[in-house]
Amino acid sequence: MLGDRNFSMEKLDTENLDHQQGGSQHSFKIRPDLDEKFRPQAAKEAIQSLLTEQLSGKVYANENVDDLTKSVAKLALERVKAMEFQRYKLLVQVVLGEQRGAGVRMGARCMWDAEADSYASAEYANDSLFCVVTVFAVFVY
Repeated sequence: MLGDRNFSMEKLDTENLDHQQGGSQHSFKIRPDLDEKFRPQAAKEAIQSLLTEQLSGKVYANENVDDLTKSVAKLALERVKAMEFQRYKLLVQVVLGEQRGAGVRMGARCMWDAEADSYASAEYANDSLFCVVTVFAVFVY
């Protein structure tokens, strides 16, 4: 029993049920259409312009790193969300550190669908700090 409807072993009249519920059709797509796919290059350009706006002229200060990192992550998420990629879960990773002349290597391992999921990454560096922002886009089935 569902709500106040009685169900029997007979075939459920789905057309009538959909009409009563507003005619909504469920979509069980396991792949995005070509025009709905996450566009990493466009996302990278948006993140890169954000990093230039937010970090140019900034000097690394240990006291401000937490707030600056959170701010960059929030703004990156907002910029990529504004691109309206439908049915994508977005995750943002920000690494911000002091520039001391040493190299940094970063890597990420993800279990995902290589045909539907993707990522965009952008870097920024000045004499005082470096920042790497990666946005992972995972298609929600």
